[in-house]
Amino acid sequence: MSEVPPDTPLTERARLYYRALDEDDYDLLARLLTESFVHDRPDRTIESRDRFVQFMREERPQQDTTHRITAVYRRDDESASEVSVRGRLLSADGECIVRFVDVFQFSQRCIRRIETYTR
Repeated sequence: MSEVPPDTPLTERARLYYRALDEDDYDLLARLLTESFVHDRPDRTIESRDRFVQFMREERPQQDTTHRITAVYRRDDESASEVSVRGRLLSADGECIVRFVDVFQFSQRCIRRIETYTR
């Protein structure tokens, strides 16, 4: 079972999110998300940590994928902490399925929301 130390930087927490997906580590994934987590993506919105973990575990269209991260950006101000990640989702044979930018919003150092933009 993967632990997430409380002092883990937000940028590293975003990277851990992709590691959890790529390695099918759903316990880690659940620990990274708030209970009221929302994933807003072009094809659907998934609400709640439990529903999102279930979707990733059982309903993803392609299970054997890898997220290749090309850039990570962090914004902090008094009202928000955000991390943006740019990358590519690769198939099992290394072909690019989609390019994406995910914007992470955090609450209490857990991921509260991800907005995904694709092209």
